[in-house]
Amino acid sequence: MKTYMANPDKIERKWYVVDAAGCTLGRLTSEVAKILRGKNKPEFTPHIDTGDYVVIVNAEKIKVTGKKMEQKIYYHHSDYVGGMKETTLAEMMDKKPEKVIELAVKGMLPKGPLGRSMIKKLHVYAGPEHNQQAQKPVELKL
Repeated sequence: MKTYMANPDKIERKWYVVDAAGCTLGRLTSEVAKILRGKNKPEFTPHIDTGDYVVIVNAEKIKVTGKKMEQKIYYHHSDYVGGMKETTLAEMMDKKPEKVIELAVKGMLPKGPLGRSMIKKLHVYAGPEHNQQAQKPVELKL
């Protein structure tokens, strides 16, 4: 019996739309990361991008538990001396709620070229409208 290896030319990709309103951040993003990676398919192959496209709407209505809104901190550096910047989750939700979900999903994907190709299939929107109607995405309940 031979082990099946997915061929990048024969992979069929679907489009899913997920409503993030009322969902917990970690539970939503872990399920989305599985779909982007392709782990929900029987033809999953670890070294090939077999995942589907995911559109997330209502990113501004995501919820978190505990005191994460004040205590969770995002760091980034400007590459200058003393250029460390920090932002709390509450500030990020006010300015760029899409970035919160993108960063959470990106951390759950593989590092390197494979993960970078997977994260490109994620589209996050703060409100209920999205630009992928032409792809006819299927509603996905998580």
